[in-house]
Amino acid sequence: MAPRKLASDEVAQALTDLGGWVLQDEKLYKKFEFPDFVRAFGFMSSAAVVAESMNHHPEWFNVYNLVEIHLTTHDVGGISDSDVALAKKLDELADG
Repeated sequence: MAPRKLASDEVAQALTDLGGWVLQDEKLYKKFEFPDFVRAFGFMSSAAVVAESMNHHPEWFNVYNLVEIHLTTHDVGGISDSDVALAKKLDELADG
């Protein structure tokens, strides 16, 4: 199923439902902090497998124990339901 662009009120509701995610540069954004580099890298490895299975890939940046993630769907020109679904899975991975 193709991703669906969310209306601004749907994005606002998603941000309420997603803990710690904010709107930055018209993308969903969250900074994850881990105890060390190995755990940050492990999170990124697990996230890569999930993202690939969803065929939805994040923009991310890593330095030592920090992983910053931006989510947007270029095909729809904004935030989609796929971004929200991936954000939820990333939170689960980080908490797991």
